[in-house]
Amino acid sequence: MDKPFSAACARNQDVILEVLRERLANRMRVLEIGSGTGQHAVHFASALPHVVWQTSDVPAHLAGIRQWLSEAGLENTPEPLSFDINGAAPDGRFDAIFSANTLHIMGWPEVRRLFALLPGLMNPGALLVVYGPFNYAGKFTSPSNAAFDASLRAADPRRGIRDFEAVDALAQAAGLTLVEDRAMPANNRTLTWRLAAA
Repeated sequence: MDKPFSAACARNQDVILEVLRERLANRMRVLEIGSGTGQHAVHFASALPHVVWQTSDVPAHLAGIRQWLSEAGLENTPEPLSFDINGAAPDGRFDAIFSANTLHIMGWPEVRRLFALLPGLMNPGALLVVYGPFNYAGKFTSPSNAAFDASLRAADPRRGIRDFEAVDALAQAAGLTLVEDRAMPANNRTLTWRLAAA
């Protein structure tokens, strides 16, 4: 079985890593939600050896993630966790949670459930770092994002680029405060929220 490969991960991993070097400098345990192929996990865990990088995804993706982790042989990437957003959340609490290009793949009810689950997965003062495209004031930020949204909805009507304001409202309801909204290449953003300290 060939390892799964995402060209998007290969393109964006270095620019995301620049943000994570800052945000995760004093974080020890990170949960990645929607680890996909496992490429990001290997890249980030290799560059951030002080972080235990915990992958998670739906069961169908776990075999591919294991291939990437096994080949890399890193000491800070434990066995991936099975995490279907419509099922039970994994055990444990984390100093940070990272997710890339997931909110537009989930249906909106799943996005709402994710944010409802987050406080139970986060230590006091933990960070949530989310990468991907977002709309602002209900409008696309570029023609390419509009075309991407159309392709998402054609494949599955439940999918689509999310409005920043709606996502931030979910975050606030979960006790999270926006720390930074950073512009990224290719009309993407990296959003960082912090859970209130105890």
